[in-house]
Amino acid sequence: MMMKNMNISNCRVVNELKPVIVMVMTQIAYGIMNILYKLVVEDGMDFRILIVYRLLFATSFMLPIALIFERKSWQKLDRIILLQGFLCGLFGGSLAQNLYIEALALTTATFVTAMSNLIPAITFIMAIFFRLEKVGLETKEGMAKVAGTAVGMSGAMLFTFYKGIEIKTWSVPHHHHHATTTHVSPNHKITANHLLGSFLSFSSCLSYALWLIVQAKMSKRYPFHYSGTALMCVMASVQSLAFALCVERDWTKWKLGWNLGLLTAAYSGIVTSGVVVTMIAWCGHKRGPLYVAIFNPVSLVIVALAGALFLQEKLHLGSILGGLLVVCGLYMVLWGKRKEMKMKQPPSSENPQES
Repeated sequence: MMMKNMNISNCRVVNELKPVIVMVMTQIAYGIMNILYKLVVEDGMDFRILIVYRLLFATSFMLPIALIFERKSWQKLDRIILLQGFLCGLFGGSLAQNLYIEALALTTATFVTAMSNLIPAITFIMAIFFRLEKVGLETKEGMAKVAGTAVGMSGAMLFTFYKGIEIKTWSVPHHHHHATTTHVSPNHKITANHLLGSFLSFSSCLSYALWLIVQAKMSKRYPFHYSGTALMCVMASVQSLAFALCVERDWTKWKLGWNLGLLTAAYSGIVTSGVVVTMIAWCGHKRGPLYVAIFNPVSLVIVALAGALFLQEKLHLGSILGGLLVVCGLYMVLWGKRKEMKMKQPPSSENPQES
């Protein structure tokens, strides 16, 4: 009897850790993608075209998987799900990515990265508006979520804007590319129009937050994550292709060779727009959009550490302090969400076999 209770307890611990592990993996994947993006920027590849190929790779990868494992689910598609798939493709794919690129062209990479850390706060406010989250300031759990979101955002901003003394790190020699923090390619020169760039950067964050909200709504109505991701990729591919064809008609720029551009398009499509989006859909279905959004600053920490080790970028005291605040804020939100879920679900109804 004691052994059975221990097994049940272990299963519950594993089930509670699954969303955390999944979201950390997604941020590692995003971190790798950002490193590849930095390298591709130096090669001068048109980002609009990169987005198109990224989404085409994602579609070609996810569509067969959805047809193999969730073929019967396609019979349950209706107009509302198709509309939600269209909105997911728009807010999470074509619109968010293109807004990010234009903001990068008008401001700096540092500024855009800092703005992206507003996503948890924007998502929290929108989730409250759409009744996917409750503030609950009268409870410890609600206060932990609000305070954790604020602490995480503060850490991300400190990470970005405060340098402090330089921290010496061991790094791998890197000769072919030079580290860039605020540099963009000649095709995306930084301009003086920071006001428009700021608006576009905020719009990109708002678009991503909207995607998390719509994705959570869609997962409740259509809990087939392979098919949902495939539908989103198809919609985003059509949207981004139409936009890219309108603004870029030089066919020589559309050619892909066996180079870093092909690697980046394949990785960002198959891994981040395919596998990662599926993981986010699953985690958003289990824990809600705020839970997903609060992990967003983690990728900033990962990119900084990877940049210091492999791209010879400098690591400063502000990065260490900001990273610690991000982790503290993340822990506070996770604690609040965990306590809330325990209050909603009595121990007698918990299912240790839940996947």
